[in-house]
Amino acid sequence: MTDICLEFKNLTLGYQGHAAVHHLRGTAERGVLTAIVGANGSGKSTLMKGIAGILKPISGTCEQHFGRLAYLPQQSELDRTFPARVVDLVSLGFWQDRGFLGRITGKDRAKLAGCLDVVGLTGFEKRPLDSLSGGQMQRALFARTMLQDADLILLDEPFNAVDGRTIQDLIRLIKKWAAQRRTVLCVLHDHALVREHFPRTLLIARKLVAWGPTSDVLTSENLSRARNFQEAWDENAGWCEDERPGFSPTHEPDAGRKQRVAANV
Repeated sequence: MTDICLEFKNLTLGYQGHAAVHHLRGTAERGVLTAIVGANGSGKSTLMKGIAGILKPISGTCEQHFGRLAYLPQQSELDRTFPARVVDLVSLGFWQDRGFLGRITGKDRAKLAGCLDVVGLTGFEKRPLDSLSGGQMQRALFARTMLQDADLILLDEPFNAVDGRTIQDLIRLIKKWAAQRRTVLCVLHDHALVREHFPRTLLIARKLVAWGPTSDVLTSENLSRARNFQEAWDENAGWCEDERPGFSPTHEPDAGRKQRVAANV
């Protein structure tokens, strides 16, 4: 069985003919924690939507080598005024097995209770969503993600407006997923958190700046390059072309050697 979970082949994503992620190439391995970092508007959430299949490529492909996918969007994209309880939200994690209107079994309820216990929400089952703090809401969303039993887990800014204790609890859960050979891609802004907990990082500024071991990617040189790419971008640009046909950056697997992956469009 291959160790590759995702393979990007000259992937370009965008909206209404305007490319937001350009010519991405590289692979994501199974069971690896990868942080996706970059400035606001750099294409991080666009990339997550492309992987999840919500956004279709303008060109290129995202080849998938996994079974199930779980996608946790930013909290700002969720309507917390909807009259639902914690148990209603978390039970949506069964949809791939039961469908949205499928009957929840006693075994399912026991599994749901176990997930709530793992994230520290036992006793919150009947709490309305609009009564939860940001940290409690994120714990509930992680419990829903657990129920999906996914091979690839996409987390878009999961620690925004979340307290430090919740962050540490959720990071422990993320590491447990990786130990189970699940692949986790996580959009983050806190570079200190990335350096401490995520062995690999993808740095993006609408095009790939660097992808590899975190210590090799989060250098002052690469961060400066990312800022320069971002500040120089033409917001009104439409279609883009790869300026060097046939150019393909090296994305080598870890084999006891350092690696640095940089693509220039």
